[in-house]
Amino acid sequence: MKIVIDSNILFSALIKDSITRRIILDYENQFLFPSYIFEEMEIHKTELLTKSKMKEKDFEELLSLLLRKVIIIPNEILLHYKKEAYQIIKDIDPDDVTFIACALAFNDSVI
Repeated sequence: MKIVIDSNILFSALIKDSITRRIILDYENQFLFPSYIFEEMEIHKTELLTKSKMKEKDFEELLSLLLRKVIIIPNEILLHYKKEAYQIIKDIDPDDVTFIACALAFNDSVI
């Protein structure tokens, strides 16, 4: 089984040495997340670095470690699932369409 993680989970793991970070690093399978998270991360990078209290080099090394545990799903794959995802999530949180689409793209995944 693969687990879809959203940007908040990834950012949490980057900011603090917490149970979230341990779960990601210790999980035996891989996580899934959409490639657009990198766009969001770039927007918030200064804030993430400040909150993490890490040097940029250490931050990048941690990010590299975390990325070894994920499969990055390209937007092109997710486009096929966005309408269905929107129908599922529209009344809950339309901002999460991409994460629902990611889960729909892989039969053995959960959010």
